[in-house]
Amino acid sequence: MAMRRRAEERQGELWVATQALPAGPGHVFYERLNRLLAEAGFDRFVEDLVEEYYAENGRPGVAPGVYFRMLFVGYFEGIDSQRGIAWRCADSLSLRSFLGLDLTEKSPDHSSLTRIRDRYPIEVADEVFAFVLGIARERKLISGTQVGVDATLLEANAAMKSIVRRDTDEDWKQYLRRLMDEDGLIEDDDEPADEELRRFDRSRKGKKVSNDDWKSPVDDDARIVKMKDGRTHLGYKAEHTVDLDSEFVLSATVQDGTEPDSQTLCDAVIDAQENLQRAVSDAVITEVAADKGYHANAQLAGCDELGLRTYIPEPSSPRQRKWTDKCDEVVRAVTNNRRRMKRPKGRQLQKLRSERVERSFAHICETGGARRTWLRGLEKINKRYSVTVAAHNLGLLMRALFGTGKPRQSAALQPLQLLCSATTRLLNTISAALRLLTKQPRPKTPPPDCRRYSVCVVP
Repeated sequence: MAMRRRAEERQGELWVATQALPAGPGHVFYERLNRLLAEAGFDRFVEDLVEEYYAENGRPGVAPGVYFRMLFVGYFEGIDSQRGIAWRCADSLSLRSFLGLDLTEKSPDHSSLTRIRDRYPIEVADEVFAFVLGIARERKLISGTQVGVDATLLEANAAMKSIVRRDTDEDWKQYLRRLMDEDGLIEDDDEPADEELRRFDRSRKGKKVSNDDWKSPVDDDARIVKMKDGRTHLGYKAEHTVDLDSEFVLSATVQDGTEPDSQTLCDAVIDAQENLQRAVSDAVITEVAADKGYHANAQLAGCDELGLRTYIPEPSSPRQRKWTDKCDEVVRAVTNNRRRMKRPKGRQLQKLRSERVERSFAHICETGGARRTWLRGLEKINKRYSVTVAAHNLGLLMRALFGTGKPRQSAALQPLQLLCSATTRLLNTISAALRLLTKQPRPKTPPPDCRRYSVCVVP
């Protein structure tokens, strides 16, 4: 065979037959996910849902099913930006097959994703989220009686270096220059150097950066927060309500970064119950587990009025609590929660909460590409985050049905599945040969070893 040299310059073809275009073999994970969505009628559902937001005449735009599938790809591939999602879908033949694009059809651009997101209201994302929960409900995978609530911080698309004063719109340098001018440290028409500003900033007392005084000029909804690793960023707070039995996320909202946990417990549980009702589920939430940051008298009393049994650790206090100024409902709710936390069930629910709610944050924020948002504004971020969490629930559904919840996991387990299948065929052949040698009749049930290896084969 002769060696072929790579041409440095290649002339484009004038006509190319469709049969000559390369076609990818497809990804087994995305093929199964497409079949699952087709069986549930996902495309028809989203088309009917957003039909009112399109004109009757004009050039057809991107299909709604393609738009939501591209956002699903962002979670499954761990891509956080829309530019990255658009490039990945245009580059991969298997993802083009997942989106249902022809070989000669151009994949949607990132600007198309932006226009479509701005066209749809937040209610569309909520309905898609509830539709995925409905698929899990049809498969009888949601119990919905015991839930865990927790929150994490997300980084906003804004920098701390760009913050300005709320009252004067001064940036940090202008603010320091004004303080130096008020102290008489600079003369008229004298501009201090950056080193002098930094030296003055380090030496002055009462230095504090508060959300009441500072804001971001590009994202007014972002708040100055302290991340878990100690860094100070502009960010938001994401709150999850997770089914402790099946690990499905029943509610996911993005709020202000300074919103205290002690004021959002009841709203999170109510939102989860509404999503279950949208999914046509008969499940009723009866027990709630959260960490000690959610312990507040008003929230415990509110959960008691809703018929919920709370399992929330009480923060340690050096003083004994006094109930002289508290009503009977608050006293009863706090004492009942304290008594439940002393039982083994309370410790068990806390263990499940710390394991499964934190696992949802790991999958969605760390490996799902949602820790750093590239959007601005609570409404836009909630739209994207709801669809990302819906993709996470689809991954849990795929894992329950096929054994793998992400494409990389499916590719890693494929050699093991082939090995198990080959081992099963080999055992069946050996069993048939032994029956022929010993002239024994064929058993009605497979041997124990065959049954043990056959469970590894994914249908």
